[in-house]
Amino acid sequence: MTKRVAILISGGGSNMEALLDSMEGDHPARPVLVLSNVPGAGGLAKAEAREVETAVVDHRKFHGDRTAFEQALHERLEQAEPDIVCLAGFMRILEDWFVARWDGKMLNIHPSLLPKYPGLDTHARALEAGDAEAGCTVHEVTAELDAGPILGQARVPVKPGDTPETLAARVLRQEHVLYPKVLRRFAEGEKTPIFLE
Repeated sequence: MTKRVAILISGGGSNMEALLDSMEGDHPARPVLVLSNVPGAGGLAKAEAREVETAVVDHRKFHGDRTAFEQALHERLEQAEPDIVCLAGFMRILEDWFVARWDGKMLNIHPSLLPKYPGLDTHARALEAGDAEAGCTVHEVTAELDAGPILGQARVPVKPGDTPETLAARVLRQEHVLYPKVLRRFAEGEKTPIFLE
């Protein structure tokens, strides 16, 4: 049975594009919704161009009431009846109750080799630590930030003279490879982690 996938974004949606482009042919999943918390997010137009349904739940309209925002987000998601929810540059930390509702169904991609550097500023932190390599991780979403079971990682070398921006660009290219591979496996029921060099 084909899995239904909803993708949550906050910006340009480059990882969303990689996921959408992958869900064709014999892929075991299909996109049913791209949902953003930011009106006018660049990824919305890209999804519409691919004839994927889009929606916006603007977090600013809830004036800091996270629970009310997430309730509205949850209700809109439920309308689409997804089997899998992919966070792809969705820049909101979700409350425990929301995560619990989608437990075992929600994936996220993070721009570090978790458990290193959860949260923000991952590339600057890797450079400050003098790391020889960096990368990205796809994991299941749990209540603890960036701490869910790891489903895949891709590594890139840190090069002399790297800045957070140059490292981020190199990692992002690997994100676009890793996330679709993990989604396909996850949709097939496979949770054994994969590791790309």
